Amino acid sequence: MPWPAALLPLAADTPDPAASVKEAHESVTNAASFIEENWAGWLYLGLKILLILVIAAALRSLVRKSLTKLILRMNRGAEAVEGMALGGLLVNAERRRQRSEAIGSVLRSVASFLILGTAGLMVLGALGINLGPLLASAGVAGVAIGFGARNLVTDFLSGVFMILEDQYGVGDKIDAGVASGEVVEVGLRVTKLRGDNGEIWYVRNGEIKRIGNLSQGWATAGVDVQVKPSESLTRIREVVKHVAEGLAKESPWDERLWGPVEVLGLDEVLLASMRVKVSAKTMPGQQFAVERELRWRIKEAFDEAGIRIIGGLPAAEDEEDAVDPSAAVAAPSALANPASPQSLATAPIPPSVGAPRITK
Repeated sequence: MPWPAALLPLAADTPDPAASVKEAHESVTNAASFIEENWAGWLYLGLKILLILVIAAALRSLVRKSLTKLILRMNRGAEAVEGMALGGLLVNAERRRQRSEAIGSVLRSVASFLILGTAGLMVLGALGINLGPLLASAGVAGVAIGFGARNLVTDFLSGVFMILEDQYGVGDKIDAGVASGEVVEVGLRVTKLRGDNGEIWYVRNGEIKRIGNLSQGWATAGVDVQVKPSESLTRIREVVKHVAEGLAKESPWDERLWGPVEVLGLDEVLLASMRVKVSAKTMPGQQFAVERELRWRIKEAFDEAGIRIIGGLPAAEDEEDAVDPSAAVAAPSALANPASPQSLATAPIPPSVGAPRITK
């Protein structure tokens, strides 16, 4: 069956196989020549970028491993000190562990940011990208973020310096001004405190202007004993010394007392009483328990020795002058007796008999 003339391809529209082969050959030749001219540069650039990435990864891994070993060494040192005498009183292993972990986390993050950031900038520079506008934009964005999140930055930096300076740790009892209590958790932005009534306080590190740590070093237990001024001070000193010797020999007070109980002397002398000051150096945070135990034992010892502790209003038998019950009664008046001259003088004059009356 013959094809219609309209469906038959024209001779002009038929592609020339020789021309197509020639164009393909020219394209391959140009591509090959381009690759041949630039392959050395590409290989150098690729090797340079690969070398930058390998060095950055190796340096980051080395720094992180070094920081981890340093933290483990710090923890082992804390555990060794904890096993020594009084080590558990001076070093809190959990506090040292959390502090070292926090410091390690901050240092690892800073090291990773610096190393990877520097490597990224070097890669961009190797690719021929102009870093001037990029750095300028990053600087403007950093300033804007710094102004917008200045409170967050302040909290973070304050937390870092608090941890590095070891101002307080887990288990310490502190007074942070805005809140006080026992430190439950130390973070880079927020410090968690447990108050005396069991409440949890979340205090931002940037808001802490002053810190009073009540758990570092040692504490002082002070007891005031108020007695009659007629008591013998020598006897009082002997009784208190006997109480102190008994307290220092019993457990757990022998560990909580870090110094002898001393009678400092008279703190105040009044007409009806005098105050004797007793003091002792104690373990941090145990001063209140030692004060309560000292008061208890001193009271019992004074009762046995016949030494009376006074305070507040004086007792009835100690009053020098008894109150006269008739002192509040007024003296009798002379006018109360109608026969007295004063009463007769004030009585009205009676009218006389037979006297003329004045009438209208």
